[in-house]
Amino acid sequence: MGMNMSEKIFARHAGLEKVVPGQLVVCPLDMVLANDVTGPPSIKEFEKIGKPVFDPEKIALIPDHFQPAKDIKSADLAKIMRDFARKNKIKHYYEAGRVGIEHVILPEFGIVGPGMLTIGADSHTCTYGALNGFSTGVGTTDLAVGMATGKAWFKVPEVVRVILTGKKPENICGKDVILTLIGKIGVDGALYKSIEFGGEGVKSLTMTDRLTISNMAIEAGGKAGVFPFDEITKAYVEGRVEKPYEPVAPDDDANYSETIEINLSELKPVVAFPHLPENVKTVEESGEIKIDQVVIGSCTNGRLEDLEIAANILRGKKINENVRCIVIPGSQAIYKEAIKRGWVDVFIDAGCVVSTPTCGPCLGGYMGILSAGERCVSTTNRNFIGRMGHTESEVYLAGPFVAAASAILGKIATPEEL
Repeated sequence: MGMNMSEKIFARHAGLEKVVPGQLVVCPLDMVLANDVTGPPSIKEFEKIGKPVFDPEKIALIPDHFQPAKDIKSADLAKIMRDFARKNKIKHYYEAGRVGIEHVILPEFGIVGPGMLTIGADSHTCTYGALNGFSTGVGTTDLAVGMATGKAWFKVPEVVRVILTGKKPENICGKDVILTLIGKIGVDGALYKSIEFGGEGVKSLTMTDRLTISNMAIEAGGKAGVFPFDEITKAYVEGRVEKPYEPVAPDDDANYSETIEINLSELKPVVAFPHLPENVKTVEESGEIKIDQVVIGSCTNGRLEDLEIAANILRGKKINENVRCIVIPGSQAIYKEAIKRGWVDVFIDAGCVVSTPTCGPCLGGYMGILSAGERCVSTTNRNFIGRMGHTESEVYLAGPFVAAASAILGKIATPEEL
């Protein structure tokens, strides 16, 4: 029996010829990540160990959740990270003015790449599987030990294989693909498993699509969401990833716990209803749902392609008078390019708020908190009770096509309805 992509990455890093699901392995790490929520407690645990950082070039500290600092507490959290980064000469420390959302800028800066093994004290660290690596979220203690030793232990996961067939229609994006999958298998459908994507349909997915899909593998309970290395991956990492990298490909006789098939050509725009990402409906069966706010951004859909989709829909139109629309570029480079291409003018002319890069409203941090009874269509990744504000508010997850159209019409809608 051969190995799948996840098993090959673990075997290579553990120095073993073969690994199997359930096996415990200790592996050296290529990158260790923390943010302004998880970094400070991890640093506190790290200091108890009494060792220096294992490699200042393999640690990334990104204060992105509450930055620029929204209050004294968030300023204190960032200062803990800043002081630690300076003391330990951490190469990849980026704050206000140079920062972006962590899961946007790590791929953008070439800090993560094919075949790499990454841990992060953030559940959406699984994003980097889009680049053919294995990346997963861990807790505070594991992160602290990783910063000290450069190693972590793993239980080799079983793998759910998702075969993509057909070709993605023009009105469909990666968010529709992953929400459709989560709707099929549920939020625990891949619990402690890796999700690996394959099939002819993969080539119709852009890197933005893949990053969005891998990002939300955790919303299906997955440890990781891994894509194969192909020409699209190669084109993205060339000129970004400076370190030597070694892609992985699944063996033809690799083992999978189950196989799911999704025909991309049959997909329709979907929305995840409150209060779980698995509550997926097509927009056409959603009914008349009026909304109060739209958020376009986050580590899931704050990339250049996402902003382009939104700008093309909003150009020459106005946000509904009963709706607030917040647009948040995922990084400074994306923000600057959106300005250069005239998209920020489009957003402002339409009546949007355009923010500096931040996680902000996604986790109910700031810049878009909901009041009781309010509804938001958001391109973020979670819609749990109270996720974006009051426990009596509602968050509907969608891609940028649906989000932008909904902002104009004041209800959940598709661009075709404009």
